Amino acid sequence: MNTQEIIHSRLINQKIAHSTFNDPAEIVKYMVAMQAQEYAMAKWAIGLRVPGTTEADVEKAFNQGAILRTHIMRPTWHFVAPEDIRWMITLTAPRVNAINAFMYRKCEIDEKTFNQCNDILTKTLEGGKHLTRNALKSELDKEIITGDGVRLSCLMMKAELDGLICSGPREGKQFTYALIDERVPAANVLTKEESLAKLANRYFSSRGPAQLQDFVMWSGLTVKDAKTGIAALPDDFIHEQLDGKTYIYLPVPETSVKMQTTFLMPDYDEYGMSYKDRSSLFSLPPKILENPKLNIPYNRMIVADGQIVGSWKRTIKNKEVDVETDYFKPINKKQQAAVQRAVKKYSTFVGKALLEYA
Repeated sequence: MNTQEIIHSRLINQKIAHSTFNDPAEIVKYMVAMQAQEYAMAKWAIGLRVPGTTEADVEKAFNQGAILRTHIMRPTWHFVAPEDIRWMITLTAPRVNAINAFMYRKCEIDEKTFNQCNDILTKTLEGGKHLTRNALKSELDKEIITGDGVRLSCLMMKAELDGLICSGPREGKQFTYALIDERVPAANVLTKEESLAKLANRYFSSRGPAQLQDFVMWSGLTVKDAKTGIAALPDDFIHEQLDGKTYIYLPVPETSVKMQTTFLMPDYDEYGMSYKDRSSLFSLPPKILENPKLNIPYNRMIVADGQIVGSWKRTIKNKEVDVETDYFKPINKKQQAAVQRAVKKYSTFVGKALLEYA
């Protein structure tokens, strides 16, 4: 196995190179969790992996609750499937709360206040209601001090990590919260060992080849727990050494299907966020990689043949979308043509015509 083979396998396993999925909810379940703090771009991360889907399709799935958005694994938003949300919270919430503990103390929120907040949220939302953050703040302010945005964020995140609330349908462009028990069917409770095995299997199936350190960073688990999950992987997972690093993966089947290897990568996409070791993602000089304005690979990146070669930005203008590209290094004519196809694919996803310049 070499770098090109790692790129090839990851593009296939992440369903970027080729995908038979036709439903936004299917890819979220397959990927286990997809980072989603940048909502518009998180929708595009789904569209990138589900051929023919549109932004409206993803929005519909989200509003219907086929896709949920909450805080799991790390202190940031993720898309997750309803059938996975409970065991994922149970497994990863203790680690997220440990990371958040300093901020909880700084905001002077104790367990009594968290419990009081949860009681108010339950009474306010029960009966199938879904309310915006501001509407819930108004109710909370009647009995507790929500304070500034940071304190309120801590209160709401803790309620998510307690398995009480998750995303509801949007009201226009505003996000709402709903009670998990009223939005998600009941599910069998998994043991910690079962959850670790399940998460490891789903991670290395959808992200491999990947290393232990990649899994630890992505999941937020301790090294010990990550190793427990890896130890439970079936025998068909390969453990292979390359340059002193152990990569774990499932072999990808040979196919004659045309692969998509050049694309517009969204902010915080799983193709970049799933790995601590991102060395296979680029072959760029240090002065570019270390430029904070470029923020590689967190910002919107242009990926050509599986590696980052530039950045892109888009501006919505009424019925048109303006996509601007900026390259970190020269690309060949074949790659240029592939980037243009990728731009067209994005414009089709958002349902906007490409802005044409005279």
